[in-house]
Amino acid sequence: MDADSPQGRWEQRAEVPLAIASLVYLAAYAVLVLAHGLPGVWRDVCLAVLAGTWALFAVDYGVRWRLSGRRLGFVRSHLLDTVVLVLPLLRPLRVVRLYEAVQRRHGRPRLALHARVITYAGLSTVLLGFAGALAVYQQEHAAPDATMQTFGDAVWWTCATLSTVGYGDITPVTPVGRLIAVGMMACGLALLGAVTGSFSAWLLQVFAYEDGDKERPPES
Repeated sequence: MDADSPQGRWEQRAEVPLAIASLVYLAAYAVLVLAHGLPGVWRDVCLAVLAGTWALFAVDYGVRWRLSGRRLGFVRSHLLDTVVLVLPLLRPLRVVRLYEAVQRRHGRPRLALHARVITYAGLSTVLLGFAGALAVYQQEHAAPDATMQTFGDAVWWTCATLSTVGYGDITPVTPVGRLIAVGMMACGLALLGAVTGSFSAWLLQVFAYEDGDKERPPES
C-alpha cells in the first residue's frame, strides 16, 4: 500500500492513537474483571471505556474500508483487523504495531526481520496471555466445580496452554471458557511456530555465512 495514498495517510495518523486505545481497553477490562465489588459508577465507566474503544476500532475499520475502495478485497487482505473488530479478546494485539508506527515517524532503522518476528511474537504472547487469562477467569471463577479459583490460577493455565504443555491440573468447565481455550491453543501453536521458524531461518543463515556461501546475516 502506498504511504502517500489516502488510506496510507489515515493509517499512519491512526496507528498510535489506536495502540493507546488498545492499552486503555485492556486496563479497563482488567479493572472490570479483577476489582470485585466495584462500585456501580466505576463499573459503568469501565463499560463505557470498553464500548468507546470498540467504537474507535469500528470507525477506523470503516474509514480504511471506504478509502481502499476494494470492498470484500479489503476484508480478505485485513483478516487480523476484521477478527480484532469482532473478537475483543484480540484487541490488545494492535499494540504490537506501535513500534513500527513510531519507527516510521522518526525514520529510524528497524530491527532485522528475525528479531522483529521474535519481538512481535513475544509481545503478542504477553498481551494475548494477559487478555486470555482475564477472559477465562471472568467465565470460570464463579462457575460450579470450577478449578480456576483465582486469577493466579488463570495465569498459570494460560502459560501452560500457550506453551502447548497443558498440564491438566486446571481446566475450564464452562462452554465459553472452553471456547476461549481452543482459541488460546491455536494462537499458542501459531506464535510458537513463528518464533521457532524465524529462529531456525536465522540459524541457517549463520551456518551459510560460516561456510562462506552468503553474506553475513543481520544480528537478531
